Amino acid sequence: MTIYPDLQLYIAGAWRKSTQTLPVLNPADESVIGRLPVASRADLDDALAAAVEGHRVWSRTAPSRRAEIILKAASLMRERVEDIAYSITLEHGKPIAQARLEVQRGCEFFEWDAAEGLRAYGRVIPSSPDIRYIVLHQPIGTVAAFSPWNFPMSQPARKIAGALGAGCSIILKASEETPAGAIHIARAFHDAGLPPGVLNLVFGVPADISSYLIPQAPIRLVAFTGSTMVGKHLSELAARNVKPVLMELGGHAPVIVCDDVDPVAAAALSVARKARNAGQVCTSPTRFFVHKKLYATFVEAFAERARTIALGNGLDAATQMGPVANHRRIEALDALVSDARDKGARLLAGGVRKEGAGYFFPLTVAADLPDDARAMHEEPFGPLALINPVDSLDDAIEKANALPFGLAAYAFTHSARNAHHLSERIEAGNLSINTLEASVAETPFGGVKESGYGREGGVEGLHHYMTVKSISHRMMI
Repeated sequence: MTIYPDLQLYIAGAWRKSTQTLPVLNPADESVIGRLPVASRADLDDALAAAVEGHRVWSRTAPSRRAEIILKAASLMRERVEDIAYSITLEHGKPIAQARLEVQRGCEFFEWDAAEGLRAYGRVIPSSPDIRYIVLHQPIGTVAAFSPWNFPMSQPARKIAGALGAGCSIILKASEETPAGAIHIARAFHDAGLPPGVLNLVFGVPADISSYLIPQAPIRLVAFTGSTMVGKHLSELAARNVKPVLMELGGHAPVIVCDDVDPVAAAALSVARKARNAGQVCTSPTRFFVHKKLYATFVEAFAERARTIALGNGLDAATQMGPVANHRRIEALDALVSDARDKGARLLAGGVRKEGAGYFFPLTVAADLPDDARAMHEEPFGPLALINPVDSLDDAIEKANALPFGLAAYAFTHSARNAHHLSERIEAGNLSINTLEASVAETPFGGVKESGYGREGGVEGLHHYMTVKSISHRMMI
């Protein structure tokens, strides 16, 4: 029988509880489904000590053996997909089919980084006969990582996979609202034979944990996914202690619809992707800039399809979009929709919280928004789509680049010339043309401007968990 897991801390290869706990809620009915232990200062000290020893062991473990353990853990997670997906849907609300896909996606991160860890090649630099210059890529050390609530399994997976694939130990502070995904990952690695201390999992008040962990001498890298505001604070804290950072921060993804595509097909794909995870995705397509020639047709098709999205409990197979994760998202969406309406936007679908228990907010479509509408420059992080007309591709690119964010951007076009201009001029770390998939395990993912620093995924992602050592070796003196 599938059940919600017993929530515990994982430190030095063992599970432990705490006298202080926090409630975990089911956003579909607002019921308490678990009590989460809060790490004490002593727990954090134990995690640091364990991570130091874990790094000593893991960094000296052969890459082939490291890959074997990571792949075994990924295999166990694939076998346990139903249990993990059920836990994710219960605590987050997303449809169970999306939760299964998230588990599979998380496993792909582990599988990619396990294999890529075998190819962390250095190089020999040509020199005179009596000296050799060698470059090595070595594990950077113990990582302090912080993952968000919107993807309970795949977001922790990205950081754990990068750290372990590179040969580092890690202390992960996962989300207090959606902790089960990280707990299932720790279980799988425990069962796969990961040495104690290589992976440590803690929970608690985020500011308390970050302010204590980041300055500690054993921490050599800070990896964070979350809001730009918090990312700036953690980057400042890390800088004061001369720690490098890997920051994947907020976005406000533009979608450019050129005049050479089928507007109905583009709208259908856009609605499906906007509804994914109830729009609670840093790469969620949000600001649609549609050529005026296609605008009326696109808006009509988008709104019509948005109104058909089935809203409900994620455990119901018929549900296409679950609740948003918490009351904060409801309050933020209410405020943004009200502001847009007051400033003259047309509300074409949704816009009002569903009555009754649960944090249900329908897929909402607003058109003809003025530039000063809050939603046009504040990331909604929810099921809110904004659609405006543009006169040209140049106009669309200018509007797309107008914000300080630059994580993901999308475009629909069949023109090679348009695609070239978009590739050269869009200010984003990730650009997808005729697809709304922003990242996969084998490609680097990250932002520019205030959307972050560094990359996760691909060869570039693994390198952020490594340091470069240059060796000069004279053969004789």
